[in-house]
Amino acid sequence: MDLVLIESLGVDTVIGVYDWERTITQRLVLDLELATDIRPAAADDDIALTLDYAAISARIAAFAGEHDFALVETFAERLAATLREEFAIAWLRLTVRKPGAVAAAAAVGVRIERGTPPEGN
Repeated sequence: MDLVLIESLGVDTVIGVYDWERTITQRLVLDLELATDIRPAAADDDIALTLDYAAISARIAAFAGEHDFALVETFAERLAATLREEFAIAWLRLTVRKPGAVAAAAAVGVRIERGTPPEGN
């Protein structure tokens, strides 16, 4: 199994537990590893045979704009479920970072894995 990567994807969303956070959008930064077999796409040079990272990135941006959550954990869980369902992704690793949430840290966040891990990883 191979991995399609999307790194440092920035999206704006309403996220946070404090009242003031509920009135603004904030930037989240996402890293994704998506398991797929790229050989069919590579053999035919056909994007329809692989995970289209442009389409997935657009869906993530739309998801962020459509939802508001208190917790980064909820954002991550719901996004992972949406991506797995809509793009038939057997396994993914998703890291969601919230820059500036803690003054002494560059970012805070969560990393989750969902699905059946690819062999050898």
